[in-house]
Amino acid sequence: MKLALLFLLPLALTLQAQTPKPEAKAKRAPSPVTAPIQDVAGLPRVLIIGDSISMGYTLPTRKLLEGKANVHRIPQNGGPTKNGIANIEKWLGTGKWDVIHFNWGIHDLKFMPDGKRQVEAADYEKNLRNLVARMKQTGATLIWASTTPIPEGELNPSRRFGIVKEYNDIAARVMAENDVITDDLNAHMTPEFDRLHNPKDLHYGKEGYDFLSKKVAEEIARALAKR
Repeated sequence: MKLALLFLLPLALTLQAQTPKPEAKAKRAPSPVTAPIQDVAGLPRVLIIGDSISMGYTLPTRKLLEGKANVHRIPQNGGPTKNGIANIEKWLGTGKWDVIHFNWGIHDLKFMPDGKRQVEAADYEKNLRNLVARMKQTGATLIWASTTPIPEGELNPSRRFGIVKEYNDIAARVMAENDVITDDLNAHMTPEFDRLHNPKDLHYGKEGYDFLSKKVAEEIARALAKR
C-alpha cells in the first residue's frame, strides 16, 4: 500500500501542475456613457448632470454635437439632490465649463420604505438653490431639464413616486429666480410618452432617448451660440 501511494503521489502532483488555473475574472469595461472623453482642442466644454434618464440621452446628444462641443457627463447616476450636494465639487472638477445641462427630481420624488419621499419638497428646493448657486460660480451657461413623466399604475420593479408636477413647479420657480434656462423635457416628452416609454417603466428605448437627445442638443447648441 505504501509503495502504491509513493508511486501515485508524484503522478498526482504532475497532473495538478498541468491543470490550467481558472483565469482571473476580467474587469468590466467602463460604460461608454460614464467613461471619460478626450477633449477636442478648440471646442467648448459641456457637462451633463442627471440620473438614468440623462444617461440614456448622453451618447446620442454627444453624437449630435460632434464637432461642435466636447460633451462630458458625470461618471455615475446623479441620483437625488442630496447626492448632488455631496458630489458637486468632484463633478465640476477644475476645468472650465461653457454649458452645464442638469436635472434632479425622479430620485427625490421616490417614496422610501418609511413612507417619506427620498428628498421632501422643502429640502428639494433648498438643495436646488444651493446647487444652482455653486454651478453659477463656474461662469457656465446653466440649462435646467424638467423632470420627465412617470407612468401611473404598477411599475416594474415595484416603486412609488410623488407628483412630478409638484417638483417641476418648485424647480421652475428656482430657475426663474436665478435666470437659468429651462429645457422643458417634460412638455417635450408628454405627448409621445405612452408611445415611447418602456412598459410599466419610466425609462425609454432607443427611440425615446433619441427623441430626448434632439431637444437636449438643440438647447445646448442654442446656449453655445449665445456665448
